Amino acid sequence: MITASLLILAAYLLGSVSSAIIVCRLMGLPDPRTQGSNNPGATNVLRIGGKKAAAITLVGDSLKGVLPMLAGHAFSVSPLILAAIGLAAFIGHLYPIFFRFQGGKGVATALGVQFGLDWPIGLCVAAVWLFVAKVLKISSLSGLISMALAPLFVWLFWDVKALIGMQLIITGLLIWRHRSNIRNLLNGTENRIGTSASDANADADR
Repeated sequence: MITASLLILAAYLLGSVSSAIIVCRLMGLPDPRTQGSNNPGATNVLRIGGKKAAAITLVGDSLKGVLPMLAGHAFSVSPLILAAIGLAAFIGHLYPIFFRFQGGKGVATALGVQFGLDWPIGLCVAAVWLFVAKVLKISSLSGLISMALAPLFVWLFWDVKALIGMQLIITGLLIWRHRSNIRNLLNGTENRIGTSASDANADADR
């Protein structure tokens, strides 16, 4: 029980480390919470600092999901504890204790949780994201569609209630965090991949 508690706590604390904010500070870029879409995530870092900064942020945010799940596997925890670890990492990204509980929207960290749970699940979700992004050029919609399908992939590969429940909660929270994006999608004003920071700022001020 102590091991499980420590793994869950460690997952939340690791999730609370904002890759976007740290990368921007180290690379001398503006704070992603005050530029572009004001979201500390890889897509906004792409607008602010380019592909290299965004790639580092994406890897960092994904590892926050992968590493805690791999630790859970290494300690052979039960599916319920593994689900709690995944949720803790994801919630840490959304509500980081180190950054006044103002975090990102969670797509990369959720994808990391899925890869850490079972790599074919992560691969399926990533493939959906890439396909939608290629066709529609809208990052938020790619994330929403891929994560909406994620519970189905967890069911197909694992069919464990605790883990399906974990993914349903992650998907629900992710949709909630994207509520402003959903409004923009309905209004036809959502930013496309490659939108500049100045254009994103203008949209955020509407």
